[in-house]
Formats: sequence, structure tokens, C-alpha cells
Amino acid sequence: MILVFATNNQHKLEEVQSLIGDNFELKSLNDIHCTDDIPETGNTFYANAIQKSHYVFEKFQLDCFADDSGLEVDALNGEPGVYSAHYNGTRNAEQNLQLVLDKLGNNNNRKARFKTVISLIYKGFEYFFEGMVEGKITNQRSGNKGFGYDPVFQPDGYDITFADMDLSEKNKISHRAKAIEQLVAFLKAQS
Repeated sequence: MILVFATNNQHKLEEVQSLIGDNFELKSLNDIHCTDDIPETGNTFYANAIQKSHYVFEKFQLDCFADDSGLEVDALNGEPGVYSAHYNGTRNAEQNLQLVLDKLGNNNNRKARFKTVISLIYKGFEYFFEGMVEGKITNQRSGNKGFGYDPVFQPDGYDITFADMDLSEKNKISHRAKAIEQLVAFLKAQS
């Protein structure tokens, strides 16, 4: 069975394909010749994931799923949240990260979480899967692996940041991995 993942990130695609196994053939947006700039104008992770999955399903009539993810910082009232990728008005990851550190300043409340929401449209019905990892924002950057806010996010129970971890270690505990696990379990139960 063919399942479209509303992404063109080859790494994400391969990772999910290896988890799903041979029952589903995963396709990217490129694979189905979708070159559209799919809108993400929602003000929640759910709204953005829904927008993307519905766009693909309505246009191509294929089973599909989409995700939306971001960082929520308690002391910043949940910011950057759905605006994580363009928090400072651009997609410059370094400037977005710096803005979080600048806004937090010397605030002692560094509690934060990464969250992912997946919207799956399968056989005409919609299902949701959510993953979350709690942690805190460090006072300074550490590590050179990962991307985005990884150099300042230290997950609970660890004394290193996501950017200090090997990808395989991060993928065992990350918000996206937790949501994908639920998606895979659901899909395996369907086949």
C-alpha cells in the first residue's frame, strides 16, 4: 500500500520507512509530483498538520500523513510554539535560537518541551498521534549535532543537549520518534 508523507526530507522518509516495514511504500511530496508550497497558517500544531494532510489528500486522493513540530518554553508563554521555524520572522535557525535565549535572559524558569503532532488520513478517516519530550533550555549552546534549538535543549534525565547526542540516541527519546512510534503501531495493526 502507498502512503504519502507530506515532506521532502529524505532522512525523515528513510527513518519512517524503516520503522513501518514492507507493508507500506512511503512516498514523499516529490514522488507524487507535488511541488506546491503547502500552507501552514494554523495557530496550533494540530491545525498545521491537518492543513498539510488535507491538502495532499484532497489534491491527490492518496492516504497520507503530515507532521508539525516545535519548541514550547514555559517562561515565554509557550513561545515559539508553531512559529519555531521562523520565530524571528525568518527561517534562520541561529537567529531563532538567539531570540529564545535573549527573551529568556536570566529567568530561572527554563522549563520547555518539544512537541510533534501527526495528522494521518487513512482510508478516508483522520487519526492523530502526538509526541512530546520535556526538558529545559540551557544557558549556553552545547554540541554541534542536530539542528534548530537542539544546542540549547536538554531533555529531562540527561546532562547533555540534543545537539550533544548521536542521532540514534536522540531518535530514541525525541518528540517526533514518539509520535512516529504511535503511527507505526497503528499502521501495523491495519495491515
